[in-house]
Amino acid sequence: MEEVLRELPQKAKEKHNENKKFFVKLRKKPPKNLDYIMQELHEEEFERTDCLTCANCCQTTGPLFTNADVERISKSFRMKPQRFIETYLRVDEENDFVLQETPCTFLGADNYCSIYDVRPKACREFPHTDRKKFQQISNLTLKNVAICPAAYNIVEEMKKLIK
Repeated sequence: MEEVLRELPQKAKEKHNENKKFFVKLRKKPPKNLDYIMQELHEEEFERTDCLTCANCCQTTGPLFTNADVERISKSFRMKPQRFIETYLRVDEENDFVLQETPCTFLGADNYCSIYDVRPKACREFPHTDRKKFQQISNLTLKNVAICPAAYNIVEEMKKLIK
């Protein structure tokens, strides 16, 4: 996995223009069964991929925390939401709550998440490859293929299936 993660940013960079063109076409004319195709590709990939051997998303990026996330997680810590924010979060340039630092504070040395049951929505949905109306998040997907080997593989398979 270390070698895959070391090579991933370069591979994603090499495919960036090709992927961008593909997503422009996809947005203009998505197949009627795109949601079904993406669900299938996502499920197939995650039968092969074990996130616990990777955790690159948690190591290199931080999720957005919605107000609902803050409420849910702070409640699990028996902490007031404002105290949770002060302790773990900051407001980014787009006025969103994000982690103060990466790797994620809640990621253990064994790649397990200490708040897995109450983790942010962004973490639960990452890498967003099974989302409905997938074509609408192409910019996010372009970023995620450089972070997540599974997302990279899904997009490569997707390009083979959708001409």
